[in-house]
Amino acid sequence: MRTIEYLTSPDLASAFWAVVVTGLMIALFAGALSVLVVVKRLAFIGQGVSHAAFGGVGLAYLIGVGAGNGVGAGLGLLAVLLAFSLAAALGIAWLGERSGARTDTAIGIVLAVSMALGFVLLREAGARAAVTGSPAPPAIEGVLFGSVASVSWFDAGLAAVTCLGVLGVLFLVRRPMLFWAFDERVCEAFGAPGNRMRILLLCLLAIAVVVTVKLAGVVLATALFVLPGAIALRLADRLWVVVGLALAAAVVGMLGGLVVSFELDLQVGPGVVLVLAGMYAIALGVGAGTRRLATG
Repeated sequence: MRTIEYLTSPDLASAFWAVVVTGLMIALFAGALSVLVVVKRLAFIGQGVSHAAFGGVGLAYLIGVGAGNGVGAGLGLLAVLLAFSLAAALGIAWLGERSGARTDTAIGIVLAVSMALGFVLLREAGARAAVTGSPAPPAIEGVLFGSVASVSWFDAGLAAVTCLGVLGVLFLVRRPMLFWAFDERVCEAFGAPGNRMRILLLCLLAIAVVVTVKLAGVVLATALFVLPGAIALRLADRLWVVVGLALAAAVVGMLGGLVVSFELDLQVGPGVVLVLAGMYAIALGVGAGTRRLATG
């Protein structure tokens, strides 16, 4: 098996273990956020935020930030992507609430503009690199669907810090966040900070998406914040059981996707999403069977 070879070979193990650790950290915070994303129907917003990161990649390489493999390059790229994604999340919220535009319209605008901008800027960055001899930007396919080769131990550490941060924030605001998530109108009637919870969740989602993009790509990153929660909600209806199942589904889906990626020489993003989609299909069948037994 290629997976065993990659993880035990003296020449390859360090690089591929970095991918595994990064994937597991991403799975944990993605699983936790996915329950809120599904309950609040924010999947399309997450799609807009993740595609905004594509524009951020183009801008970063055009201005010379993110080129190379050092920590400085990684932090520079992270800063640009984070700024782009946070701006997209807050822009979507503002367009949806203040400008009178429908939320799906706002998301569609941000998504389309970000993707177009990303393609133009990456092409320009590539042309400039060819003339100046500076490091070339990554292949568009790798940005869209993720790349094992682009993941380093720096990314693993960043994913671990993000995991601790996201889970810590969610724990600290768990009461008002869950109140808002499951009954927004009542939340506002009781004076709970519903609008602040929405903005906080969008910001957490933007940060999480930025960290996920290198591994899963901008197109498929959002699936990691939707499918684990969707799987869990098909199998249970008690809150903490749902959260536990979402975390387990995210971890199993990530590990299974990594194996598929290693064995079939695919990008990680498609492998993880296909495994999670298969798990969701199984959950649909199990959920339907359980309901028949309960009513029969």
